[in-house]
Amino acid sequence: MLAGKCLCGAVHYAVKDEFVYALNCHCSNCRRATGSAFKPFAGIEHHKLSLTRGGDNLLIFGDERAAHDVHCKTCGSLMYSVVREGAFVHVTLGTLVDNPAIRPTAHIFVGSKAPWFTITDQLPQYDEFP
Repeated sequence: MLAGKCLCGAVHYAVKDEFVYALNCHCSNCRRATGSAFKPFAGIEHHKLSLTRGGDNLLIFGDERAAHDVHCKTCGSLMYSVVREGAFVHVTLGTLVDNPAIRPTAHIFVGSKAPWFTITDQLPQYDEFP
């Protein structure tokens, strides 16, 4: 199990180190949600993530019954996104306290990446989600 938490420490989670994929997303929504050039995330089945503290301190952005982002209500940290009709979560790698076994394998939505950011690694780049 890996531990993760928000910036202020009000929300903690545990997730199995069994991620299925990891990517760097450059879409405008992820850039705005993180305030960064891209969002590194890892995808895993939703039932493999559990909140261990601060479940009453969550801010849900989006449709709670469908795709949505889960933030800490106090500090605003984006913890994870619920996707694929609730079956998966995209855990923001920056909120992990522990080191996951997986690493991002590609850049996605580079067709809409920030024009001021240059990708300098050799990972594959896709205009959309492959």
